[in-house]
Amino acid sequence: MTTGTEAQQRRLGAQGPTVFALGLGCMGMSDMYGPADEAESIATIHAALDAGINLLDTGDYYGAGHNEMLIGRALRDRRDKALVSVKFGALRGPDRGWLGVDTRPAAVKNFLGYTLKRLGVDHVDIYRPGRLDPAVPIEDTVGAIADLVKAGWVRHVGLSEVGPETIRRAHAVHPIADLQIEYSLVSRGPEAKIFPLLAELGIGVTAYAVLSRGLLGGSQPTGKGDLRSFLPRFAGDNRARNQSVIETLQSLARDKRATAAQLAIAWVLAKARGRAIVPLIGARRRAQLEESLGAFNVDLSAADLARIESAIPPDAIAGTRYGEEQMKNLDSER
Repeated sequence: MTTGTEAQQRRLGAQGPTVFALGLGCMGMSDMYGPADEAESIATIHAALDAGINLLDTGDYYGAGHNEMLIGRALRDRRDKALVSVKFGALRGPDRGWLGVDTRPAAVKNFLGYTLKRLGVDHVDIYRPGRLDPAVPIEDTVGAIADLVKAGWVRHVGLSEVGPETIRRAHAVHPIADLQIEYSLVSRGPEAKIFPLLAELGIGVTAYAVLSRGLLGGSQPTGKGDLRSFLPRFAGDNRARNQSVIETLQSLARDKRATAAQLAIAWVLAKARGRAIVPLIGARRRAQLEESLGAFNVDLSAADLARIESAIPPDAIAGTRYGEEQMKNLDSER
């Protein structure tokens, strides 16, 4: 397999860090997709680092802190190999339910204190609010992170799932390294207004759910504790209708001697050419990681991209990426 570590470097934003062309999203190792094997999770993180992947993405609310502790154990003897991106702000109860968002300056600094302890590090590389807090001006939240940058506890400021106006306001307070946002063959919304603005301002992108939470790879909810059981694209008639999209992608992938997942990742990589877009892959096992890295062997020409996008247009998918209430609250969807 060819990854070409040095050739596959991307800089996140005009002033952001240099990272490998794929990042590892670690959420599923602790939360959202059902039980995970901790030893296998750590082995997967180590394998990713050995393959050249240096960006690990987490959130302090993934598994109520478990994900940060897991990453801390994985990095105990190799902290210098990894850049850690952390989301904060979401509030969760002991029943793991969601209680809202808090990004007040005092909360920002409090959250980071716990994060540094759980990770066992003296700084995080990118720190970002997981969602916009409607009760707190983004200037206040980013200003608090900027204070942490000055103090040396944070290296770069990031954003997540926010729209153009919020991006401009945040960037005016402190340079933003990257925006984390959902982007895939079947979730192309950011292309219209958000990506052009990011290019104008010199802000990078970390793209999550590049497989639409496993849908494009043919994955299905595993039962209780799997977030996808509650997502529209996996529910009822939508899931049945989306099977035809999956089959189309599988057919296109066979023509390229790839899996559907590899083709979907390769599509994002191809769209990232000349742009600071880094897909995050949510591999929980080494086999999934190996498959994802195989996307580098799928060469897509302009004609290939046109063929794929014609076969699977944005409106081919049935259902929104989140439920109705969450979609209404996403600043990036306004």
